[in-house]
Amino acid sequence: MKREKAIFAGGCFWGVEHLMQDQEGVLKLTVGYTGGHRQNPVYEEVCAGITGHVEAIEIEYDAERINFETLAKLFFEIHDPTQGDGQGPDLGSQYLSTIFYFNREQRQIAEKLIKVLEEKGFKITTQLRKAETFWPAEDYHQNYYNKKGTLPYCHAYTKRFD
Repeated sequence: MKREKAIFAGGCFWGVEHLMQDQEGVLKLTVGYTGGHRQNPVYEEVCAGITGHVEAIEIEYDAERINFETLAKLFFEIHDPTQGDGQGPDLGSQYLSTIFYFNREQRQIAEKLIKVLEEKGFKITTQLRKAETFWPAEDYHQNYYNKKGTLPYCHAYTKRFD
């Protein structure tokens, strides 16, 4: 097994987690916060927009069973990468579309996928940023929709790649 990580932020972390969790090769999903300036942020601070963090998911995956490109394509298909001020009704800097890359290869794959989408006419607002410290969210946020027994309200699958 070849363990690797990916971090995606696409609005409310609950919906991104829910739509990514059943992919073959995904070993572990953690919702949390990254990209900001505050150490050990908590949900209320992130929601208030005072930490600079975005809600994100960290995915640990078996790179022999699923690759970063497959995960990144799915990421672009389960949120609106053209919405620059959040996702759906969730507005604010804590909900921005961002890929936090761990290495040059991940960055190049993300750039390639953005180019493909832009050539299809999409105006992509997704930011690409070097991965930073990932702070896991409070326990009650983990596996949220499965625990609650409902479906995401601002995320849905929309095919964008052939």
